[in-house]
Amino acid sequence: MSKKHPIVAVTGSSGAGTTTVKRAFEHIFHRDGIRSAVIEGDSFHRYNRVEMKAEMAKAAAEGRNLSHFGPEANSFDLLAELFQTYGDTGMGKRRYYLHSDEEAAHHNEQLGTQLKAGEFTPWNDLESGTDLLFYEGLHGLVVTEEDNVAQHVDLGVGVVPIVNLEWIQKIHRDNLERGYSAEAIVDTIMRRMPDYIRHITPQFSLTDINFQRVPTVDTSNPFIARDIPLPDESFVIIRFRDPEQLHIDFPYLLSMIHDSFMTRRNTMVVPGGKMGFAMEVILQPIIERMMDARNV
Repeated sequence: MSKKHPIVAVTGSSGAGTTTVKRAFEHIFHRDGIRSAVIEGDSFHRYNRVEMKAEMAKAAAEGRNLSHFGPEANSFDLLAELFQTYGDTGMGKRRYYLHSDEEAAHHNEQLGTQLKAGEFTPWNDLESGTDLLFYEGLHGLVVTEEDNVAQHVDLGVGVVPIVNLEWIQKIHRDNLERGYSAEAIVDTIMRRMPDYIRHITPQFSLTDINFQRVPTVDTSNPFIARDIPLPDESFVIIRFRDPEQLHIDFPYLLSMIHDSFMTRRNTMVVPGGKMGFAMEVILQPIIERMMDARNV
């Protein structure tokens, strides 16, 4: 961890909704004039799209499990190295994974390259003079026998919908945005499950704050759901690992977030439609204290 060069990690699995938290942080950074070095978790995948398909076929033929959730398909050592280097110096190396033709076109224009969707940009130095590093992806607090990414994180935020809702969100996203069939998506979910249990779930015991969306409509069979439950059809459970350390003022939060309530001494519940607002109200004072600590 580093007071001078703090690291904020938002972690959640594919389809969990980490984008909502990322947007809340972007608003905070903009209001407070904070310069962040943004790191995308997908950039630490070990293989590009073509290579991953070949490795998956090889693993299947050998009776092995391989998924983007596990260490075999990711470079956790490079992620831990980046976090440590940034914490020490405020610098490090970054690249991007190009998810789409639009992303490829944008980066090709910036870099003068001819890359395609599913490939990585070259590694480049982070811009100098940033105030903090902001990571968003699958493995912001991952710990294995070989690599401990979590030890370098100053603020860890988990985004964890209940698993049926997470599957519904993934099924709809992969079907509508990426054109995958329902059968292919279910196969992916099943193939990833062992790595999800071993390497994704344990991170949420290490996070400082978890945001878990729970729908109030029936999601018993996520594989036949016709739509994603709306924010207003859900509650968000917010769990703080150590409220005192984060200086959480629960009376203030309850007064600011209408219809919120406490369920445990470190847990509050807010209406789903207020999730983004709640994130900003909770996270902004924490980030501001981190910025103040840099100058001490």
